[in-house]
Amino acid sequence: MSKLLLKNVSLLGEAATDVLIEGQHITSIGAAAAEATSGAQSAETIDVIDCTGLVVVPGLVDLHTHLREPGAEASETVLTGTRSAAAGGFTAVHAMANTSPVADTAGVVEQVWSLGLAAGFADVAPVGAVTVGLEGKQLAELGAMASSRAQVRVFSDDGKCVSDPLLMRRALEYVKAFDGVVAQHSQEPRLTEGAQMNEGIVSAELGLAGWPAVAEESIIARDVLLTEHVGSRLHVCHLSTAGSVAIIRWAKARGINVTAEVTPHHLLLTDDLARSYDAVYKVNPPLRTQADVLALREALIDGTIDIIATDHAPHPDESKDCEWAAAAFGMLGLEIAASVAHDVLIASGASNWNRFAEVLSYNPAKIGRLTQQGQPIEVGSVANLTLIDPTKRRDAISVESKSSNNPYLGLTVGGEVVHTIYRGYPTKRDGQVAVQGRNLEVSNSAVQTAAKAGK
Repeated sequence: MSKLLLKNVSLLGEAATDVLIEGQHITSIGAAAAEATSGAQSAETIDVIDCTGLVVVPGLVDLHTHLREPGAEASETVLTGTRSAAAGGFTAVHAMANTSPVADTAGVVEQVWSLGLAAGFADVAPVGAVTVGLEGKQLAELGAMASSRAQVRVFSDDGKCVSDPLLMRRALEYVKAFDGVVAQHSQEPRLTEGAQMNEGIVSAELGLAGWPAVAEESIIARDVLLTEHVGSRLHVCHLSTAGSVAIIRWAKARGINVTAEVTPHHLLLTDDLARSYDAVYKVNPPLRTQADVLALREALIDGTIDIIATDHAPHPDESKDCEWAAAAFGMLGLEIAASVAHDVLIASGASNWNRFAEVLSYNPAKIGRLTQQGQPIEVGSVANLTLIDPTKRRDAISVESKSSNNPYLGLTVGGEVVHTIYRGYPTKRDGQVAVQGRNLEVSNSAVQTAAKAGK
């Protein structure tokens, strides 16, 4: 059994200690780890990482990732996407359903799940489509996807809104049977026809069709009431406006079972960037105003917003290197999320490492029902860990994704991910991602064991 010692590491910003990992689990912490690794014989068989100055948090979990496979491998694959995840400190990602074919059947979600096992850089939890073909007309095979080997618990038509209220109600009712959640892309389609960017002063000056905040807010308001009515679980994707925050805050005060996410780009970037007409800043929902950014940050800090999710949306160069109106919506995010969270929560002094772990690990794992992710750092836990140097600042570059639509180029951010430990295996070490991940698909029995264990 392999042994890995994390020497002099700070657990969630506390005093430095040692953490011993044997196989896939943490087996001792502190003095017990030092005792277990003492002696010449132990020293020869234990891989030691000097973590002086580093903070360890539970492995990061992304509830909103576009891996593009099957069907759009020119943009990303499960392999390249999970390498990008490992580079960003993520040990689990939820792969969105807008692939080709759409992940609306048990067969497709099992294919994506199996590709994740084979890649071995992070757990891949497929997200099932809510409707057949993402067309918003008929419910997809929700029960079949839930009972498949992939054990799908999150369902979303992300990229499109489930705009039919009756269909949304039926989906919310259906997922209750297996403790699922509907993750809604809140966008009233009639209010956003031809929309190109946030509706406001900048869109008027540039002559680009505006995307009003009410298009997002009206769907959220409708859906939280539907959720209350049927007693289900709702997750709201990529909040982008101050008004959306107010609705979520009201819904939670009312006791409605709703969770919400914010992306790194909506915490950092504003619609002023569209003045460049650089389509790297074109995203759905659009970048909003500085007032919206501040409202989102406040809501993340006070707990109104539950998680940060990347909405990592890779595109080939030809889909972005063109005029704004013809360009695709979407930005990269996996390799920058931890740094943005660090700067917003830690470097600013607004919060602490416990909150950092909540929004990037504990809460997304809980929402997605991942039983072996988002665990406390304690003896017996699966060793999914992320080690961060809070003193380092770096260029906000992305190096592992297959695509290059990175809106953060030219920015300097803090909180560099130095090591990523996935199931006891270092997929990233000293800033370098491993050439090959931890291949878990070694036999049929291993696949069945992983499935029974909850991915």
